[in-house]
Amino acid sequence: MAAAAPEEVVSKKPEAEEPPLAAVVVEKPTNAVPDKPVAPPPHEDAMAVTKLPEPPAKKSSKGSLDRDVALAKVEDEKRLSFIKAWEESEKSKVENKAQKKLSDVCAWENRKKASLESELKSIEEKYERKKAEYVEKYKNKVALVHKQAEEKRAMVEAKRGEDILKADEMAAKYRATGHAPKKAFGCLGA
Repeated sequence: MAAAAPEEVVSKKPEAEEPPLAAVVVEKPTNAVPDKPVAPPPHEDAMAVTKLPEPPAKKSSKGSLDRDVALAKVEDEKRLSFIKAWEESEKSKVENKAQKKLSDVCAWENRKKASLESELKSIEEKYERKKAEYVEKYKNKVALVHKQAEEKRAMVEAKRGEDILKADEMAAKYRATGHAPKKAFGCLGA
């Protein structure tokens, strides 16, 4: 019965200690097994004394319980590392998908801009051709007006020449006959 009582005491202590160990694992996940305390190396005299009593204490039923706790912590760490790897993988997938969609949007925008720019250039070319046609029509009209004006000037000059010649002939006729013209000039005949 003496052996059974220490096992119950031992089994109750690790259960009471498990939540703090789980908290330590969650707070500080590491790859190393944390149940072995790291201490500075003892002096040579202390080594001889401490090494002899420790191995029998770890080989007791408490040692197998510690091993189970350590294995549980390792499993927890393994599970947490798998979860972390899965999380990173999912985040990477999300980032890649978003990057691809952003790239598609950028490509679509560039295609649309290029299409609109080419459409604008074709419209500009169309208006440039129309402008050239209108300028040509305008210049043709200006040239036609100039030609008509020259013709009218020529007709006026010809009429003037004819009228001067006619006036000279009439003046010569009046001189020859000695008759005065029937219509007097406004400044002379008043």
